[in-house]
Amino acid sequence: MSPGTVAIAVVPDSDAGISLWEMYEMSIALAVFGIPQPDLADPWYELRLCGTGIPATTGPFALRTDHGLDALADADTVIVPSVPERVVDSGEDVPAALVEALRAAAAAGARMVSLCTGAFALAAAGLLDGRRATAHWQHTAELAARHPAVIVDDSVLYTDEGTVLTSAGATAALDLCLHLVRRDLGARVANQLARRLVVHAHRAGGQAQFIEAPLPPADADSLGPVLQWAAEHLADPLSVDDLARRARMSPRSFHRRVLEATGTTPLKWLLQQRIARAQTLLESTDLPVERIGESSGLGTGANLRRHFTRTVGVSPTDYRKAFRTVRPSGRPSTGR
Repeated sequence: MSPGTVAIAVVPDSDAGISLWEMYEMSIALAVFGIPQPDLADPWYELRLCGTGIPATTGPFALRTDHGLDALADADTVIVPSVPERVVDSGEDVPAALVEALRAAAAAGARMVSLCTGAFALAAAGLLDGRRATAHWQHTAELAARHPAVIVDDSVLYTDEGTVLTSAGATAALDLCLHLVRRDLGARVANQLARRLVVHAHRAGGQAQFIEAPLPPADADSLGPVLQWAAEHLADPLSVDDLARRARMSPRSFHRRVLEATGTTPLKWLLQQRIARAQTLLESTDLPVERIGESSGLGTGANLRRHFTRTVGVSPTDYRKAFRTVRPSGRPSTGR
């Protein structure tokens, strides 16, 4: 099954071109959706760059679009990686041509996505009214002031409102792009792609985008082996006290250190790893739900169903139907 067409809206400043930050966030979407991965999923996404015909230039780099903004309406997913800097810095309006193109794409049923300041474009089109949304924490106050009908959350990496998704800036944009791959093609594909990109396989959208103490103390290296060990022993009845002892820390210190390093608590981190493990098993094995609950450390089938449905949004059975990659022999397939 094809994951569909992804159209990226490229709207540089007519005078200043595009900044390096804007180019960076655009390149994240290009790397995730624009490079075929036939061994993971075939076909891969069909990528389109849609713009006004003005080349996106920054220093020695230039990016030219192959479609007009009207082509956004034909896409399955529309991504707005940014808006011109002076829209945010000087309070100028989002280009009218982009606003109208986004409204047309949404009306045609496209999934609408923004990365960082791209949220200003979705908001200007009225697509975020009454919805949770985020952007880089440096811009969320301006977003909220300019668009009071938007429920702005400045604390999360990304938001998923079903057909409308937004992310904070920088690496959070990559988190959201991988989240989209996970929704479209399943956890196995998203995890393998994350491994190729040498990033975390899964950071939940609710994790904090800004941590007051971003650099943990020097002994933080002790966390790596402990968390890796925990990820390899998810079926065991792990507790925070067990992991703290293994890290040779007090439970209180361990809780603080995990929060500093991951942006979430040890218990929430464990739950995220167990859900990810359950996703992989549902996709790649024919084990019954009860066995998957045991193997992932979630316990009974009922406990798995409760946590899985609350976290992923669908039941384990429905998830397996959508992303099953097991061949009739019971062996996992190598592609789709």
